[in-house]
Amino acid sequence: MKHWVYVAAIGASLASPVAAQELSEERIKELALEAILENPQIVMDAVAILREREAEAQVASAAETLANQRDLLERDENAPVLGNPDGDVTVIEFFDYNCPYCRRAKPTIEGLIAADPNVRVVFREFPILGDDSVLAARAALAARAQGMYEEFHWALMALSGRINEAQIMQTADDLGLDVAQLEADMQSDAVTMHIETSLSLAQSLGISGTPSFVVGETILPGLVDQARLEELVAQERSDG
Repeated sequence: MKHWVYVAAIGASLASPVAAQELSEERIKELALEAILENPQIVMDAVAILREREAEAQVASAAETLANQRDLLERDENAPVLGNPDGDVTVIEFFDYNCPYCRRAKPTIEGLIAADPNVRVVFREFPILGDDSVLAARAALAARAQGMYEEFHWALMALSGRINEAQIMQTADDLGLDVAQLEADMQSDAVTMHIETSLSLAQSLGISGTPSFVVGETILPGLVDQARLEELVAQERSDG
């Protein structure tokens, strides 16, 4: 307890205007350093407090986003929707085409859509794994202009290893997309806006990895099985 008494004494002395004036900035630093050297646990305690405050702030930010940005999350016309566009429950996925866990989530999403004719799945392209991921996201979003997003999305998700520009364009060509038009549409404002919105929403929600899912008030980071998503969808229906 000695170091707490010592720190308390420093605080008490600084509380006095006269004492504070008499202590130079250099002396204040010396006193603080002496307290830390006497018990380094002070630093660990301070870090723990900071982390706790950051976590509390992130929870508050996520709650605010879920409350105030619901339409943008679930009804953004600039975001692809699979399943039933008029479905009563929305599942949102943040993903990256170069994320192996996102690829493992592919059958989960396909299974959810097949099993539930009244679910809608909103895809948020969230390319955080490098330039090739950004290219893949831009190409997939650009495929919407040719009515081929869904086919292109699943085809990219079916690739193995790290995908590159050549593979992306070859996949587009194999599907019968107009590659020249695709390349032009990849630079459109709509494509750029979608990715920027995904990044902004992810930051507000505390999402930093892929895949991540949002169902109602629940944020699920990481790979989730179909049963868990179905459970949350059922819960949303009962709550609604």
